[in-house]
Amino acid sequence: MQSSSKFKTDPTYDILRSERQPLSSIFLPEAVAVIGASDSPGSVGRTLLWNLISNPFGGTVFPVNPKHHSVMGIKAYKNIAEVPEPVDLAVIATPASTVPGIVRQCVEAGVKSAVIISAGFKEIGEPGIELEQEILQEARKGKLRIIGPNCLGIMNPHTGLNATFASAIARPGKVGFISQSGALCTSILDWSLRENVGFSAFVSIGSMLDVGWGDLIYYLGDDPRTQSIVIYMESIGDARSFLSAAREVALTKPIIVIKAGRTEAAAKASASHTGALTGSDEVLDAAFRRSGVLRVTRISELFNMAEVLAKQPRPKGPRLTIITNAGGPGVLATDCLVSTGGELAELSSDTIAAGNEFLPPYWSRSNPIDILGDADPERYAKTLEIAAKDPHSDGFLVILTPQAMTDPTQTAERLKSCVEALHEQTLQGKPILASWMGGAEVMAGEAILNRASISTYPYPDSAARVFTYMWQYTYNLRGIYETPVLVEKWDKLPDRTFAEKLIETARQAGRTILTEMESKQILEAYGIPTVQVCVAATADEAVDCANSLGYPVVLKLLSKTITHKTDVGGVQLNLMDAKAVRWAYHAIKTSVTEKVGAEHFLGVTVQQMLNLNDGYELIVGSSLDPQFGPVLLFGAGGQLVEVFKDRAIALPPLNTTLARRMMEQTQIYKALKGVRGRSPVNLAAVEQLLVRFSQLVVEQRWIKEIDINPLFASTIKTSPDPIALDARIVLHPADVKSEELPKIAIRPYPTQYATPWTLKDGTQVIIRPIRPEDEPLAVQFHKTLSEQSVYFRYFNLVKLSQRIAHERLIRLCCIDYDREMALVAEYKNPTTNEREIIALGRLTKLHGLSESEFALLVSDKFQYQGLGTELLKRLLQVARNEHIKRITADILPENTAMQRTCEKAGFRLDRMPDLVKAEIDL
Repeated sequence: MQSSSKFKTDPTYDILRSERQPLSSIFLPEAVAVIGASDSPGSVGRTLLWNLISNPFGGTVFPVNPKHHSVMGIKAYKNIAEVPEPVDLAVIATPASTVPGIVRQCVEAGVKSAVIISAGFKEIGEPGIELEQEILQEARKGKLRIIGPNCLGIMNPHTGLNATFASAIARPGKVGFISQSGALCTSILDWSLRENVGFSAFVSIGSMLDVGWGDLIYYLGDDPRTQSIVIYMESIGDARSFLSAAREVALTKPIIVIKAGRTEAAAKASASHTGALTGSDEVLDAAFRRSGVLRVTRISELFNMAEVLAKQPRPKGPRLTIITNAGGPGVLATDCLVSTGGELAELSSDTIAAGNEFLPPYWSRSNPIDILGDADPERYAKTLEIAAKDPHSDGFLVILTPQAMTDPTQTAERLKSCVEALHEQTLQGKPILASWMGGAEVMAGEAILNRASISTYPYPDSAARVFTYMWQYTYNLRGIYETPVLVEKWDKLPDRTFAEKLIETARQAGRTILTEMESKQILEAYGIPTVQVCVAATADEAVDCANSLGYPVVLKLLSKTITHKTDVGGVQLNLMDAKAVRWAYHAIKTSVTEKVGAEHFLGVTVQQMLNLNDGYELIVGSSLDPQFGPVLLFGAGGQLVEVFKDRAIALPPLNTTLARRMMEQTQIYKALKGVRGRSPVNLAAVEQLLVRFSQLVVEQRWIKEIDINPLFASTIKTSPDPIALDARIVLHPADVKSEELPKIAIRPYPTQYATPWTLKDGTQVIIRPIRPEDEPLAVQFHKTLSEQSVYFRYFNLVKLSQRIAHERLIRLCCIDYDREMALVAEYKNPTTNEREIIALGRLTKLHGLSESEFALLVSDKFQYQGLGTELLKRLLQVARNEHIKRITADILPENTAMQRTCEKAGFRLDRMPDLVKAEIDL
């Protein structure tokens, strides 16, 4: 049955139907087969078919049912092979046991995608899991993409496609909605129809056997009709795919998530300090921050945030100015604002003076700005005009409570006019929210404000919470896209070989716990300072160590089996002389022998006792999360670490910006900056230590758990670097194979692609992957380019100011190394002795395809030195390592040098009048 759709005449259709949009066959199919179509009233098969034929989407619908010649009056086919046209989308609603065979038939018939509605898979246990694996094996024999199983289906409201068994189709709009819960989908759909909320896509993703969060986020990110993405999540699935896609899309389209389910699985997985403090839900919060995703706690907030982030600019800071005609609602808004992480803007003296000129004598003269109950529309507008000029404010909330002299409708009209005038002057980057409190009498005013893109809320605390969410979204993105500082001594690589040998020696001995001395040696190999340690097997040796180090000292148990030394009496502090050291040695030996056995005592370590009053005890650690692999922990340390639970969690690897963001999540951070007359610690040194620590965790994958507790950060300026006083490392068990080691959720810096090379003229360079810290070097690189080089690269003369804009460069430098790889050639200028980037090559994977595009740019001064050819060869090797099947590029006809470079590398060239297509199969 043929149906029509006006959407086909829209230019968007051609963009989304491109072969480079692998999910286009799901959302924009031209032929749909309903496998399991039925005439039975109330059946899923009948509802699916009815929904597809009653909502014209511009394609043909083919019922498939071996037992019927027709379904609902439409010719039916016995199987997918008999369908007379190529099928883009198969919607499968048959018993679970039949689905693997149907998927096999779909692959053989060249079907591009499938939505499996059927239930009875992994949700029923092991038999269902085996069925899913059979389905996946069959799908992988072709290029079939699958949504589901056990899902409601998908809708494209703009085309009219309704491949679900829901009772109605969603309204068209600008929100892409994805849910793992089919039941929630139907509830949201009912709500949206009542509230007139529209969607660009409406997806029930089900079990995510194939198509996952990352695939759909990329598709909606490319969809011009989608302004924001809203997700109901129950499980993360492929963590790396989600984080990579979300991080790329979130900067241009807000992604708002509500995550159901909280678990203590990660906390129970480990007995270490760090393991006991991490938990999968906390880790999920950290993952969302790292990818720029906004997490909310209520379903209503999902769509509130989608609406307001589409209408209003993101605030640049947490400070809100509240304008109200009643004190109580202003106080309620303030309470919610402060408790959720926002701040009240402090009014400047100029703002107060301006307010005194026209506001009643009894106005508040502070924030919230109470303009009193008799406020008319002009007073509201004038107050907003004055407040908008205050540099201390990052956003505004206007509250109206209906009183005898209040005119909600006229106030809204006047506020609308005021905002339109101010936008040209002073409101750039400052959102305006409104709370028109009341029932029917304020509805007209609310409608006026909403049409003016001023989001309205019935309660002021709801509006305040929305503002803090907006600020949180800004904060998350800023953490990703701020330019970090290059870690000092970066060029001095860690001694990975030493660390690997030490770990391998312990593994060969059958040990999973390293001694304190071994643990500290690994920290030192990665540039993390540790307190000097002396090992003593006897009491006399302990005294000799103490005499050498100087008193007071600390004695700690030396053991290859004991996890926490304090639990067995294995630590003695503040020993002032040799007699105390001898006593401490025997006390530790006796205690360990009595509690766990003499075989666990190998001696003691002796180290100098620091004055902890001159700084702060911190903890830095790493443990495993079942979804995200290794995670990092930072917070207040010491013996009461589990009591205070002042910690922050982040995903490795870190740069200095991300390290600072991690520190900012803790309460101890306020003290580290200096408090009550105490000097601050060297925060830059702590940042750099966290970066090195994250590098250790990423590179030494046999480490299962690692703690530095305490890490001592001194407030004495003569001791600027934090120092590890104690360290503990636990390795994975011997029966774990290298391929079974947990995967890093965020791909680390690929050091394997960094190697030296020599230009034809003898100039020595390092070719390496780009890093976020390279933005300043990228600015200087673009200044060296001629107009011709710019034109050949970008196909037009892009202005320097545009090429070096922070918003552009940081996205080019701050890549995740999973979907993109950029190699730079760096050399040290002999005249200035400064590092410079002289060439850049980029490889970008196409969404959902095993295909990439490449681009090259070489500084004019270093062209014709073989550098472009070398970069391209290396990009090809990267592509092979990443299992890319094809690489393409577009080249201008006059750019003959790049064409020759491609031919030398084995590319085929397709020369057209205005473009040359380069292509190579790997």
